Amino acid sequence: MSAAGEVPCDVCTGTKLKALKSCLVCLVSYCETHLDLHLTTLGLKRHQLIDPVENLEGRMCTEHDKLLELFCKTDQMCVCMLCTISDHKTHDVVPLKEEYEGKKAELGKTEAEIQQMIQKRRLKIHEIKHSVELSEEDADREIADGVQVFTALKESVERSQAELIDTIKEKQRKTEKQAEGFIKELEQEISELKKRSTEVEQLSRSEDPLDMLQSFRTLNTATPTKDWTRVNARPLHEGTVRKALNQLEETLSERIKNLLEVELKRVQQSAVDVTLDPDTAHPNLILSDDGKQVKCGDVEKNLPDNPERFDSCTCVLAKQSFSSGRFYYEVQVKGKIKWDLGVARESINRKGRIKLSPQNGYWMIWLRNENQYEACADSLVRLSLKSQPQKVGVFVDYEEGLVSFYDVDAAALIYSFTGCCFTEKLFPFFSPDLNLSGINSAPLIISHVNHTE
Repeated sequence: MSAAGEVPCDVCTGTKLKALKSCLVCLVSYCETHLDLHLTTLGLKRHQLIDPVENLEGRMCTEHDKLLELFCKTDQMCVCMLCTISDHKTHDVVPLKEEYEGKKAELGKTEAEIQQMIQKRRLKIHEIKHSVELSEEDADREIADGVQVFTALKESVERSQAELIDTIKEKQRKTEKQAEGFIKELEQEISELKKRSTEVEQLSRSEDPLDMLQSFRTLNTATPTKDWTRVNARPLHEGTVRKALNQLEETLSERIKNLLEVELKRVQQSAVDVTLDPDTAHPNLILSDDGKQVKCGDVEKNLPDNPERFDSCTCVLAKQSFSSGRFYYEVQVKGKIKWDLGVARESINRKGRIKLSPQNGYWMIWLRNENQYEACADSLVRLSLKSQPQKVGVFVDYEEGLVSFYDVDAAALIYSFTGCCFTEKLFPFFSPDLNLSGINSAPLIISHVNHTE
């Protein structure tokens, strides 16, 4: 028997030696000893020898018993010389070696492509693992911040509770001390009144007119004059709980504000450079040379009506688009009484009147009538803001399906669209709205983001 993977000599009897060559004419594999005749005999020298292979019969045409030395490109099969003058007469036939070289080159290209795909996937695995690591770091930081905030809140509540209990107890002590004073004073007056009552009773029982009248002159019949009707030991701790809750609310509001400031700083780490795309701008809009400002003019410019351009609504998109990850940018809205801000998907309708809603591919908030803020959900959502934003931050987490708007100066969340399903590129969207005879002429300005920790 030959070793595993070796082709045995077909001539050897008993222990078969390793074959050195296979003959495509004889269809036999030969070891070094039995190959000698093919190397020395004139007739056998013309036989075609190849490196040893098994199943030599499989290299012969089953129909013509000839060597399969050609390849039919038409039928994609190996054929012999006789096949080319019968079943494959009109087919595209090439030497087996030629097709072999071509397929080998094709396999080499395929292998290179496969290796490239493997490499890309390895890089993607590395990228995903890195994203998980970053996510874990973010999660740890979020947990730490959350624990810190809620620990502080818990301590504030416990401290407020302790202060409330101490305050109520102190006021109760004052009430009790006041009541003790009233009771002592009342008991003294009762004692005086009893004494006088005894004197009056004794005098009234006197049967000596002279003695009674003389004694009456010296009798002190005056009674205490203090009016106790309105005197009461009222509780001094009424309203204490309400006052403590008000103070706690102030503390909680301050803590929440600090938490929102931390959150805003975090989303600001995703800041991107955004510039306006003049090819999308409505003809009435005036864009600055650096693409950072837009306002509405009174004159409609003569611009080509390309498919990207808004032709009815005074809107403009950014040049930049995003189809993954997180991004954030800030827009100054100071001095305006109307504006629209948000993001829009690439396939939005840009011609004619448009309705701003997620269903139509827009995730927006707007200002109307100088102080009326609304989120453009499927139905408008009225927003109650403590202050009028001068600068609005827009944050998008593509995979999370989140679009959030912030009042940058107040570090307050204005509104969030959650549970969104993004499948297209998203473009930052801007509308300074109409000029309104100059009262809404202030521009929207894409601002530099200060995102230092």
